[in-house]
Amino acid sequence: MASWTLKIEGSVGRPLSFGWDELEQLPAQARVEDVSRFQPARVGSGVELDAVLALADPDPAADHATLHADRDNFHVSIPLALLKGQGVLVYRIGADPLPEEKGGPVRLVIRDPSACHTGELDDCANVKYLSRVELTQGRGRDTRPTSELEHAALHAQQPGPANAG
Repeated sequence: MASWTLKIEGSVGRPLSFGWDELEQLPAQARVEDVSRFQPARVGSGVELDAVLALADPDPAADHATLHADRDNFHVSIPLALLKGQGVLVYRIGADPLPEEKGGPVRLVIRDPSACHTGELDDCANVKYLSRVELTQGRGRDTRPTSELEHAALHAQQPGPANAG
């Protein structure tokens, strides 16, 4: 249907690429219908990040996932232990692809994030335009704002490189 690719790479036994069709073929238990159940400001449905990562055969030594939005050079590195059971790869609204204005074609949504700029698994980890998930041993690249001023500037940008929120 849609023409895009989400790559799973890094410390994995089997690097993978997923498009619409591959995500659609994942089993029912991997599906998450209606992310607004746990994030009222978000829309869409998708699949559990854990299910996708499991297919890539993660290296047991991998302890971080770096979420790359190459489109706007935004990167977030999160300890895998914190991400477990929390990440949903949203790629559709109903039968249609997740539109760009909603962060598509793929957006990572965290089930229960802390407020932005307050921790590793914060609201800024809801990465728009997700293109790659890289498993690493140790922290990977992270371009989240480090000051309140940078954080406010990131959220003020429309729609360009602003990625969080």
